[in-house]
Amino acid sequence: MAYKPSSAHLPSALLRKARPLRLLLNQAERLEHLQRLLESQLQPAAREHCHVASWKEGTLLLVVTDGHWATRLRYQQKRLQRQLQAMEAFANLSRILFKVQPPLVPVTRTGQGIELSSRAASNIRDSAESISDPKLRAALERLANHAQDKEDRS
Repeated sequence: MAYKPSSAHLPSALLRKARPLRLLLNQAERLEHLQRLLESQLQPAAREHCHVASWKEGTLLLVVTDGHWATRLRYQQKRLQRQLQAMEAFANLSRILFKVQPPLVPVTRTGQGIELSSRAASNIRDSAESISDPKLRAALERLANHAQDKEDRS
């Protein structure tokens, strides 16, 4: 007796047919809609740091990436609540809660580091030779080596 796999279905069809998956999809779409409404009322800089976590019984729970943004949004909480209450989806909004939750994947900074010229590296090496503290001398030599490493890679 051979195993015969069932025919393949499109993922969207499966999401629409299976009740638990359909409920999950509906909830995700609802949160996405609420997120768009929230973003329309936030400053552009705050949009990437604030996300709708839940909306039930008049309470909007927002997840914020760090304490800095949570504090900024708390100062604007009354204005934000008034603006959201004017929208049909948030008509019965009674309070906004903020929860700080850093992103799971650390944000990588794409800015360029400080470039150290070969002349600056030479000056740092010269300074390191006259330093008697071995830890400071080693730190200066490591710093001077960064310029050398960059030139070797070029």
